[in-house]
Amino acid sequence: MTAETDHDLTREPVAAHEPSPRSGSIALVLLVAAGLVAVAVGLMTLGRAQAQPYILGILAVLATVGLFNLFAFAAGIIRFVDRSLDDPVMGRIADHAFDGLAVTDPRGHVVYSNAAYLTLTGASGPQEVRPVERVFIGNPDVSEAVFRLLKAAREGKRQQEEVRISGHDGSQGRWLRMRVRPLGTGKREAKYAVWSISDITRDRERQEDVFQELQHAIEYLDHAPCGFFSVNPAGELAYVNATLANWLDYDLAEIGSGGLKLTDIVSGDGASLLTAIVAVPGEVKTEVFDIDLRMRTGKTMPVRLYHKLAFGADGAPGPSRTLVISRARDERSDPDRAAEVRFMRFFDHTPMAIATVDRGGNVVRANARYAKLGQALGLDSASKSIFRAVNSRDRQLLITAINQAAEGQADVAPVEVALEGTKERWGQFFVTPVDAAENEAEAAIVHMLETTERRALENQINQSQKMETVGQLAGGIAHDFNNVLSAIMMANDFLLNAHKPTDPSFQDIMQIKQNATRAATLVRQLLAFSRRQTLRPQVLDLGDALSDLAMLLRRLIGEKVKHETIHGRDLWPVKVDVSQFEQVIVNLAVNARDAMPDGGKLIIRTANVTAEEAAKLAYKGMPAADYVRIEVADTGTGIPADIRDKIFEPFFSTKEVGKGTGLGLSTVYGIVKQTGGFIYVDSEPGQGTSFHIFLPRHHAEPEVQEQPAAVVGAANGAAKETTPAAAEAKPRTDLTGQGTILLVEDEEGLRALNARGLRSRGYTVVEAENGVEAMEVLEEQSGAIDLVVSDVVMPEMDGPTLLKAMREKNPDIKFIFVSGYAEDAFEKSLPEGQQFDFLPKPFTLSQLVAAVKETMAKAG
Repeated sequence: MTAETDHDLTREPVAAHEPSPRSGSIALVLLVAAGLVAVAVGLMTLGRAQAQPYILGILAVLATVGLFNLFAFAAGIIRFVDRSLDDPVMGRIADHAFDGLAVTDPRGHVVYSNAAYLTLTGASGPQEVRPVERVFIGNPDVSEAVFRLLKAAREGKRQQEEVRISGHDGSQGRWLRMRVRPLGTGKREAKYAVWSISDITRDRERQEDVFQELQHAIEYLDHAPCGFFSVNPAGELAYVNATLANWLDYDLAEIGSGGLKLTDIVSGDGASLLTAIVAVPGEVKTEVFDIDLRMRTGKTMPVRLYHKLAFGADGAPGPSRTLVISRARDERSDPDRAAEVRFMRFFDHTPMAIATVDRGGNVVRANARYAKLGQALGLDSASKSIFRAVNSRDRQLLITAINQAAEGQADVAPVEVALEGTKERWGQFFVTPVDAAENEAEAAIVHMLETTERRALENQINQSQKMETVGQLAGGIAHDFNNVLSAIMMANDFLLNAHKPTDPSFQDIMQIKQNATRAATLVRQLLAFSRRQTLRPQVLDLGDALSDLAMLLRRLIGEKVKHETIHGRDLWPVKVDVSQFEQVIVNLAVNARDAMPDGGKLIIRTANVTAEEAAKLAYKGMPAADYVRIEVADTGTGIPADIRDKIFEPFFSTKEVGKGTGLGLSTVYGIVKQTGGFIYVDSEPGQGTSFHIFLPRHHAEPEVQEQPAAVVGAANGAAKETTPAAAEAKPRTDLTGQGTILLVEDEEGLRALNARGLRSRGYTVVEAENGVEAMEVLEEQSGAIDLVVSDVVMPEMDGPTLLKAMREKNPDIKFIFVSGYAEDAFEKSLPEGQQFDFLPKPFTLSQLVAAVKETMAKAG
């Protein structure tokens, strides 16, 4: 039993190397008891009468001491200490654990921490120890994870999170696994939390390395210049590589789904040869078979199979490993000379460079394609070494492959290397051995296929497919998603009208409105880089637009980066969406700021580019025409060459997790392309980056009497073109009106909300679920409809069809389309010359009634 105040429970953390002092001893207790007995026995020798006062005195003293201890224990002045806490073994286990351990009290103070915790949190000693939330405060990468851990600690629950901590000064970050649990199940112990932190960086790296190696192995096997398949004991094809699938004209995904058996691809009774191998328990057998494989079309091709099969200890066969060599050839009878000529024709006219080499890599024989390759690479005729065709940094890969073939290794993995020369070129080498018994001068046969165009085409296709896939996804969900957002925003407007700012729930309603607006912004971003957004183009002076952005850019890039704008003289006008153009500049400026963590300079230049100047530029895909160029240049770290072609891909980002979505440059690319412009990047590591945007010059067109479509009420707040009369008119805050509106919407909930909002502004609203029902209502109303507000995509009869049908009955009827799709998605289906207004979803109540009132006010 030791005395310790409650204040000591929250004292400074105990250092890992300081063991707690031992308290109490059983020997001392026995000694005191023996002494008391001896005193009592001694007093009894004096006689009962003489000893009684002394005994009573001793008992009184013991009683007083005992009563005092009871009061002190009740008041918490002294307490009993569990002897197990002083166990040196238990203490050292925690103090010297590999994982960082810490215990926090109900107020979040650290009452214990071991040495590993101090190391992982950067504390130099027990006096500097901090709880987890203070160690990682302000780190956006882990803030959410720490919040969840703190919540679990307060609730007495267990929680685990894995987070990545950014490195300092450009160093590599670390992965940490954080856990929290209550100290015990008791009421008091549950208020204490046990934290543990483990460094799992090496485990993560090991997992990534294993996965990368597995990907490489699969890639090499799939695209090897020979076929490969595996059959399980049930006779089903467990695996087929891409080469063999291509030979047999099968879809690789169809084979991998387990839908084919060995008998489906082997012609005749050839499958029996593979299944008739005599089983020898514990042995591995390799047999060679010359059989025919059957293609999907029913045609056959001769092949040679190297069939390897392992048997278990019980004689049961395992999955096979079968190499397939194609032996297809013209089977007509011919003399030896004809066969030799035919072989040489194949050898010389094949699109693959072929050469036989000795152990030193010197070319013994080569075909015409190899000779042409040597000329293209600038090799002289005296250069006999095949290694001269390969760039010096990759040369060792080919040397290793040829050495393996020279040693008789049959399965030499193909190598893809950079070729020698001033331009960047790539080639894939397939190395196979030569039987030394047949030809001692030749050690290997090398097949080389140039992959420069394939790599470039793959990069272009990958980017195009990604953009198209995301565009299809965005367009597919836009309608339904924007319907949901419209209903949320409309209902939210009703709630805002019904609650005063002083109401307790007003802030919650405003939070709903803000989040709905964020969701609508996200949809617009997706539509932007997929080039399916609705643009509001207007004639713009780039000088004025960039001047208006100057203050915003200074706030975004911070004080470390100096901003300078250099305007070209007499800039031509361009026609762009103002808000989207601002988004392009802002995104590029933010990327430039991130590329200059220690400060630098951001320069924006504008200039006219004539058609003659554009024709001289080395940018691919940009036709000769008049452009206005906007250059956004920085003095940052630059972009490495290996990722320069990927920067416009959606979701590609070099930033750490949580610091970027990979949508910024994709959005820029989509906006520029949809506007009819072009964007290119020039960058060198360490020398900064320059983005060049070319927007086509806008030529003023002759005045037209009527516009085919007038766009109103843009959800993103972009400015729209107005007539001079409209420009002079002052904005009206009164959004009430009169008239009969036919509301056509297949979403019942959204239709009801829209109708309610219009009725609240004084309009008479007639509802219809689709175009067919709307035509019936038009007949019933006998021309009393002043305006039709219709969705575009509806069952039975869509919006464009409804417009055409109604204009046949009433040519002057006014029409507003509302849709979650971009306007471009349906304008081609409209009859030419039809006038209508368009309101993109999602929209608020004020935007709906403003669009209605503006359209109603137009002359019929």
